[in-house]
This record gives sequence, C-alpha cells and structure tokens, in this order.
Amino acid sequence: MGKRSIAITVICFLACIGGMVHPARVQAQSESVALLVQQYQAYQSAFEAIQSLGDVEEAGYDIIEEQRFPVVLETFGEAQVELVPLMHREYHRLAILIVDSAGDVLYKTNHLETNYKYPGQLQQPTRSLESVSFQELDHDGLTDIVLITICENDTGDYAGKSYKVGDVLFQRDGDFYRDWRVSDKINRFSMNKSADFIAAYVGEGKSTEILYTATTLKELQEHGFQLVREHSYTIEFEKQGRLLVAPGFITIADYDVFMIYLVNEAGDIVWSFQPMEDYDNLYALKGMVCLDMDGDGMKDVVVLARYSYSGPEGELLIDTKCDIYYQRTDGFEAEKNFGAIYQCTEDDTMEELVGIIREYWGWPKEE
Repeated sequence: MGKRSIAITVICFLACIGGMVHPARVQAQSESVALLVQQYQAYQSAFEAIQSLGDVEEAGYDIIEEQRFPVVLETFGEAQVELVPLMHREYHRLAILIVDSAGDVLYKTNHLETNYKYPGQLQQPTRSLESVSFQELDHDGLTDIVLITICENDTGDYAGKSYKVGDVLFQRDGDFYRDWRVSDKINRFSMNKSADFIAAYVGEGKSTEILYTATTLKELQEHGFQLVREHSYTIEFEKQGRLLVAPGFITIADYDVFMIYLVNEAGDIVWSFQPMEDYDNLYALKGMVCLDMDGDGMKDVVVLARYSYSGPEGELLIDTKCDIYYQRTDGFEAEKNFGAIYQCTEDDTMEELVGIIREYWGWPKEE
C-alpha cells in the first residue's frame, strides 16, 4: 500500500471511530481524494512525457503562440533558444518550455505560482499569460524570466473579477528555480502590476510591503509614503475619537500605489483603507469627505478617485470609482452594493455623490 493510500485509510478510520462523519460520507470522500490523486498523477505523467513540441498536443496542452519568444539564455550557451508557454486545455494550468532550434525540450516546468490559486485542485483560474519578460534580477549576470498571468475565480467573494499573478524563474547554471517567498510577496503585496514593478522589487528591493505592515505614519513616510496634504485633515469620529485622515501613495516603477490611513494623536495607525484594490495606478484623487452617509449619526468616509490599468492590448484605461466606508462601533465597514447601483463617471463631483449616496439610504432629496 502506498503512502497516499495509507494516509487516506488512517483519516477515514479516525473519522469513523470519532463519530465525526458518517461512514458512507467518509467512503465518498475517500473515493473523491483517490480520484483526484489519480487525475493528478495522469496530468503529471503527461507533462513529464513532453520531450519536444510534437508532444504538446497529445499531453493536453495548447501553445500560447503570442507569447513565444526567441532568447539567448546563458545556461544553454550562445545559441538562440525559444521560450514556449503552454496552457492545459482542461485544467487551465500554465507550463513553460525552453526548446532548441529543432523543437526539443531543454527545460520545462509547471511549478508556477499561477497553478496554486485553488489549493488542492487540478482546475485553476488562469485565463491568459499577459506578459513574459527577460531581465537580470538577482545580480548574478544570468538572465531571469518574469511571468505575469491573468486569473479569474469562478466562485467566492471575488468571482468574476480578474487579477494578476506574478512569478520569476531565476536562472542558475544549467537550470531555473522559483523562490516561493519572492513570489508570495510579489502577489500578497500587489507588486505584480508589470514586469518593471516586479524588477523594482526583486532587483532593487523597492517594496509596497510597508503599506501593509507599518504601525505609524512616521514609519510610512520614512519609506517614501507621500501624503496628499490637500485631502488630509483631522476629524472627530464618534466611535473612533480624534483622528488624522491621511491619504497618500508610494511610487514604484512609475506606479502610484494608493492607501488611506487613520492616525491617532500619537502618530499610530489605527485603521487603513485600500480603495485602489487591483487597479495598477492612482491616476487622480478627486475628493474625500467624512460625513454621515447612512443616517446613523456617525461620520463615514467617502473617496472619489480615478485609477488606471492596462487593457487587453496594453492600452491605458481609466476608471472613476467611489468607495464608501461606514463607521461602526468596532471600526469601519466597506459598502459593497453601491457600485452596482450607480456607475461613476469622470464628470462626477463629490458634492453630487454625497446627495446620491444619501438618497440611496433614504434621506430626503435636498432642493
């Protein structure tokens, strides 16, 4: 009996003994796990069998033709090789091949960050490979490979919303490797906007991590946080006390990464907002107000801003977005439904939006 079979048997036995799950359900779960293991083994065996470009179709993959690139990689000498990305037709898992002029595989991997978005599943949410870049990042004189994919979850809170996943394959003598710690930070702290953004972090140590880990405004500013002073002021919040509203951004690789903080009189950060979400860049902050929006007598925070991002053909696109954060006893709660009811335009003003939001909450319309 293999290790996986033993593990499954032990789990099922313990579940039955402990009365945690009905034996029939345990049996069904065991069969489901066994099927998943079988499918993964078949998927991996098919990938391992790819020895040339002629094997790709039979292994269940399609070549992503628009992202094939000739390149000289020091590991393989002075002759030009070709990077060929693949997408599995059924499971939407990405793979990378490096082949010689005859199409024979010199290197391949499917151990990529984008293939681990749904833990424990073969099916993944990768929709496309947005970009491939060749850059020397870790200062060893060898060319590394930067990958950015577009993913879209089918279920959960972010279902239907596309997002980027960045990854780096570091070249070393005769091979490439991933550092999962680097990939984790690239994506956890939204440094996956572009290859230049990733290069600024990996190659130069510039990071947005401080936006999420700083405990004081002083610490933020020491790491390059630029306060938008015309929209920064002190407000007495009914449940939170007297706080400085501090919107601002850090600039990395021509991207302005925007956040808003609430800071107490000691300079400590007590709350933060991330209205920028998955947009690439703060294009313009049009306005901020702290007023009661939902009629509960407590000041809320409203932000109106324009954000830019790259379209499917690399074109610059700009959206106007309004975010509302309602003050509650234990903090603030983001409005989730207003954006589906009212679509902002570049002509909207904060004064007009305040009236629209209050009307949404049933306030009488001001004449």
